[in-house]
Amino acid sequence: MRYFAACLLLLAAPLQAHPHVFVETGLRLVASESGAIQGVEVTWRYDELYSLLVLEDMELDSDFDGQLTMPELERLNGFDLQWVDGFEGDLYAQSAAGRLKLGAPQNRGTSFMAGQIISRHYRSLEGADAALSLKAFDPTYYTAYDLGLGIDLPVGCKAEVVKADVSAATQMVMDLMGDSVDDPEADYPEVGEAFADEIVVTCDSGS
Repeated sequence: MRYFAACLLLLAAPLQAHPHVFVETGLRLVASESGAIQGVEVTWRYDELYSLLVLEDMELDSDFDGQLTMPELERLNGFDLQWVDGFEGDLYAQSAAGRLKLGAPQNRGTSFMAGQIISRHYRSLEGADAALSLKAFDPTYYTAYDLGLGIDLPVGCKAEVVKADVSAATQMVMDLMGDSVDDPEADYPEVGEAFADEIVVTCDSGS
């Protein structure tokens, strides 16, 4: 993640430990009255360690009871939406015509349950037609996303998940890194997309 809390995890570690942040992802596609996909609501559920580090950094849950007060939740709300220039939200969309533009994130709320931070935001989607594909990934593979929270589709749409070839992606990393694969100071190649599942969405109608 390219926002302030990510700095908490910038610790020297063997590259085999990549990635460092794990996020369960849910996608809810939103269609217009004509049936065209016009946006996507994204849910991120962060792993327990990262959630704990965020709370510590923001000085929340000071009594360590695993519960946040309403004022604390208000402070946490939107913590991960302060994106730096160039950050694309780790979500990428494409149609047959090429790359699709996703709008700026609109906050849909943040919660804290069972030791994990859960946040939601909405992004408009420009130029989508009856078929498109989506991938959730961090190009640097510092953060790993999976589709553990599922995909919610409008009526008339269906989705196929094309699983990433993790073995091939891992071998690619080994080939790119060579002898430096065990060096924690080495630059890690941008291989995140190779580890990402692809969601292929088709709808009965579209723009």
